[in-house]
Amino acid sequence: MLRAATSIVFWAFLIASSILLFPIALGIWLVTLPFDPRRRVLHQFTCFWGSLYTWLNPAWPVTIVGREKIDPGATYVMVANHQSLLDILVLFRLFTHFKWVSKVENFRIPFIGWNMRLNRYVQIQRGKKKSVLQMMKECRQDLEAGSSIMMFPEGTRSLDGKLRPFRTGAFELAQRTERPLLPIVLNGTCEVLPKRGFVLRGRHPIRVEILDEIPFESFRRESAEAFAARVRESIEKHLERPARI
Repeated sequence: MLRAATSIVFWAFLIASSILLFPIALGIWLVTLPFDPRRRVLHQFTCFWGSLYTWLNPAWPVTIVGREKIDPGATYVMVANHQSLLDILVLFRLFTHFKWVSKVENFRIPFIGWNMRLNRYVQIQRGKKKSVLQMMKECRQDLEAGSSIMMFPEGTRSLDGKLRPFRTGAFELAQRTERPLLPIVLNGTCEVLPKRGFVLRGRHPIRVEILDEIPFESFRRESAEAFAARVRESIEKHLERPARI
C-alpha cells in the first residue's frame, strides 16, 4: 500500500509539474528561436525539468562518476544501457547538450512529448526501415551542426537489468560521421522502476558512470558489429548484478 501511495504521488507530481513547466519551455523556445537553432537553452531547461524528479526524491540518491570525461566542446555519439523509464530523467542530470533518439510514441505524450518536439529530438518508428533511415539522416545533420546524440543501443528497456544485445545503429553513425563514441553506464534504475508496471520500488541509490570516450581512429577499420560488441562488453563489466525484480 505504501509503494502504491508513493507511486501515485510521484506520477501525479510528474503530470502536474509537466503542465506547469511546458508553458515555460514554450516561452524559452519562442524567445531563443532566432539565435539558438540547436535549442541549447531549451535543452538546459529540459535538463532542469527532468532532474527535478530525482533531486526532490531522497529515496533516489544519484551519483555521477566521471563527469569530467565529457568535453563540453566535443560532439559525441553517446550510448547508455537501458533499464527503466527513469533512465531518461537520470541522464538529464548530466546537463550536457545532446539530442535524444526516442521512439515516436514518446513524442505523442502531452506536454512531455510536445517539449521533445520543441527540442527537435529525433524520432524513430520501430520496425520501419524508412524511419530508421530518416533517423540516421537527422542524427548526421545534428552531429554536423555540433549537437551530440544520445541513444540506447539495446533499443528497449531490459526486463531484469541484464544487458540486452546491442543494435549497430549508433556505432554505424559514429563511423560514418567520424565522431568519438561516449559509453555511459546506468546502475540502480531497474530496482527503482522495472520495465513492467508503474509501481515504484523502495529506496535505492542510482549511479551514472561515464566511461572513457572512444576516439574514431580506434574503430575506423572495425566492423559496426565488432565495435558494438566491444562497447557492450565494456559496459557490462561496469554493471552491478541486478537485484531480484
